[in-house]
Amino acid sequence: MADIALLTQLIEPEARALGFDLVRVKMFGGKSDPTLQVMAERPDTGQLTIDDCADLSRRISDRLDALEAEGKDPIPDAYRLEVSSPGIDRPLTRPQDYANWAGHEAKITLVEKIDNRKILTGDIVGIDGDRVTIDVRGHQPMTVALDQVHDAKLTITDRLLAATAPLSSDGADEFEEVSDDTDSNDTHALNEGQQ
Repeated sequence: MADIALLTQLIEPEARALGFDLVRVKMFGGKSDPTLQVMAERPDTGQLTIDDCADLSRRISDRLDALEAEGKDPIPDAYRLEVSSPGIDRPLTRPQDYANWAGHEAKITLVEKIDNRKILTGDIVGIDGDRVTIDVRGHQPMTVALDQVHDAKLTITDRLLAATAPLSSDGADEFEEVSDDTDSNDTHALNEGQQ
């Protein structure tokens, strides 16, 4: 398995060079379909455009290819690279994520049970140093250290959807009409090209 800490050290400068914050680096898919997942965001929007993802993907690929050429490949086996924005139900990986999304619902999976609970679901109250407080639904507020958190992500709710907005919806209502004549001419030209 790849060393995630090393990959993060290699990838973070590439994200920062483009003005992005690195949200998460993760390997998944096992031996059958190994995938290096990189999530990043623009600090001002919390999102990335498709062009941003492509730019970061190229930078990461170039960096990892250079290491491979030097015989220092951090991922010796074949893998897929997936670069994306964290999305609406984003993972909570940094202390600032808990501060930024206080008041929103999250699902936190703990390393070990606390108060007979391994999964905490409820509204994030906030973070103080390295301790996050979540108002656990059907229970009470609980405070846990970040090193006790195995995995955490926001839960999609109407409140979260209202608080997040796409970078731009310009052009979402535009479409191009294509006449049947154009389609048949294009098909004819394709058929001629194949002969």
